[in-house]
Formats: sequence, structure tokens, C-alpha cells
Amino acid sequence: MPIYHKVGKFPQKRHTQFEKPNGGIYYEQLFGTEGFHGFSSLLYQVHRPTQIKEILQSVNVAPEIAVGKNIKPMLLEGFKVDPTDDFLESRKYMLVNKDVYMGLAAPKKSQTNYFYKNADADEMIFVHRGKGVLKTFMGNIPFEYGDYLIIPRGMIYQMHFETTDNRLFFLESFSPIYTPKRYKNASGQHLEHSPFCERDFKLPTELETYDEKGDFLIKVKKEDMLHDIVYATHPFDVVGWDGYNFPWAFSIHNFEPITGRVHQPPPVHQTFETNSFVVCSFCPRLYDYHPKSIPAPYNHSNIDSDEVLYYVDGDFMSRNNIKQGHITLHPKGVPHGPAPGAYERSIGQTKTEELAVMVDTFRPLQITKDAMGIDDGKYYKSWLE
Repeated sequence: MPIYHKVGKFPQKRHTQFEKPNGGIYYEQLFGTEGFHGFSSLLYQVHRPTQIKEILQSVNVAPEIAVGKNIKPMLLEGFKVDPTDDFLESRKYMLVNKDVYMGLAAPKKSQTNYFYKNADADEMIFVHRGKGVLKTFMGNIPFEYGDYLIIPRGMIYQMHFETTDNRLFFLESFSPIYTPKRYKNASGQHLEHSPFCERDFKLPTELETYDEKGDFLIKVKKEDMLHDIVYATHPFDVVGWDGYNFPWAFSIHNFEPITGRVHQPPPVHQTFETNSFVVCSFCPRLYDYHPKSIPAPYNHSNIDSDEVLYYVDGDFMSRNNIKQGHITLHPKGVPHGPAPGAYERSIGQTKTEELAVMVDTFRPLQITKDAMGIDDGKYYKSWLE
């Protein structure tokens, strides 16, 4: 995200001596993406960030695939995922391909005895239920219902919850997550027609700096393995940083829907993009105002992408019998559209209160064993009259 941000203290000139008040120097670390080409920030730390004491167990956390080549529309009952105390153990992969892993989590407790780093993927965590603080070595971000948390790869973080009933929909993206190019100028500033702008973003502010030595466990995910690494110093020892690569958040409630005289296609709801999938936010909005408009979406063929919808709240006008936490998958190869009766039922309606997150992937998705455990088994027949 091309926004310059800074927190804490750092030298005026980069790559120069930054002296501690009581002697010695702070250690500089470049935190960047795509080699030296992508967004980066410069961090200044009390201790060297390289002090590994032990590498303990390594556990395979790769998604277990049940269906590798799928053409079946599916409905997953997401709230059937059982709550689990631990944040990482609660994360269950549902739909995956080589570009993105999608999953659900219902953690009951905060991370307090370890830190976490995803070394392979940017993470997007959508908060459906719960409240707390995302704590990182670059600062803290309070979160609540409706927040998208964007966590760049390599970020060391903890999720601290104020609640026990927490429901998360998350993505792990193997390419960087950005806001859509068409909403920005050549320098990256959001334009006037964008459905959101920089004022809406939650940036890290409070920086907790710890000057502590000991045994600090960081769980590092790399190549579908979770490695337990013990470091000699507290990872949150950053005294200041500046740059363009950092965690941030955006509330779905701050997305301003684009409407028209006739039904608008899904790209008007786009919120994030990568080179392999897009994320859209379907928010409460006024319906189309042409006198002959049909507010419900038209039937369309999934020719180039798999479509995933995570239902958050409100009245889902194009579907029947949809509840909070449900996930629908409409795979490429078969057309889909409104449920029977929804097309006609929408005529004359003036607004919708629906709230949902959509992910369109450009490569087919595989179905995991965890997903099969919450599949309703009959959704593909729901268009029969």
C-alpha cells in the first residue's frame, strides 16, 4: 500500500549510526518485499534480530486435500467449525490453490506464549465476531467486527482478544495484497471515485518496545511447515521505523457502495487485488433505480474464475436459506445465479442490508477435508424449481 508512515524514533539519514541514550547503537533492519524492488520499511531495534538460540520441532501444516479437481457448487456451514483455544490450531483451511489458502478460525484465547510469522504469504484476516488488538513489532492496531486486517509476509505478530466468541475468515496470499489499481493515480493515491480512501485505513500507532533477553518462541510458517524457533531477545524491540511496508486495517463498514440505474457487476465492489485473485465487499446499499430494473444479479457463467462468498450479515437477496458464516463456492465450468424466486422477488425492492466478502480466484480451488466436514451436501441442487 503506497502510503508513507512512521512510528517512534529513527535517524534522519538511513543506514547511519543511531546511538542509544546510554551508549551503543540501535540495529537497523530492512523489512521489504519482492527483493529490493517492492514496498519496504526500515526498522531500528534494541538488539540484533538474528539471535537464534534453538530450532525445535517442525510440523507439517499443509492443507489436506479431499477433492483436487472440483466442479460441484458447495455450501459450507462455517459456524460449525469448533472453537479452539489456540489461535494457530483454530485455523482450518477450506479452499486452496497455488495462489491462495482460504480458511476459517474460531480462537477463544489470545496468543500469549508465542509469536507468529508467516514467511510465505500476506495474510488477510476478516473479523466476523470478536474484538481485540493486533500486536506487531511495528505497532498495534485495535480491531473489531467488520475489520479486514492486512498483515504483510514476514510480520511478527500476536492476536490479543478481548472476547472468547471470535469468528475469523482468513486468506493467505502468495502474492502481495493491494487496493485496486483503477482506484489510484500513478503515485498510488486513491482517486475521487474510489469507494474508500486513505482516511479510512487504520494504521499502526502505539509501539510497544521491549528490551528483554530470554527464550522467546516464534512459530514461523514456511513451505507448509510450522517451525518453532527460540530467539534470545524479545521480537518487539523496535524503537522506531518508517516506510511503506507495514500492517494495516480497513473496516468493511467504511466501504461506500457504487450503485447505478441498472444492476452493477461485481467489480464495483472490489476492495483488494493480487495478481491471482480479487476480494470484494458487498455492503448495505440502495438498489438500482431504473423503472424496469431487476436488482437481483443476472445469471452468469464462471468461465475464468472460481467464486467464493463468505456471508457476514443481513438479508442475502440472491440466495435462499443463507445464514451467517456460510460460504458458497461457485466453481468455473458451470453457470450460477439467483436462487429460484429471488430474481422475481427483488423487483420493486429499494435497498439491501446484505454484508458479505467475495473472493474470485483466477485458478480453480481444491477442497480440503475440513471443508468436506461442513459441506451441506445438497447446495448444487438449489437451483431446481
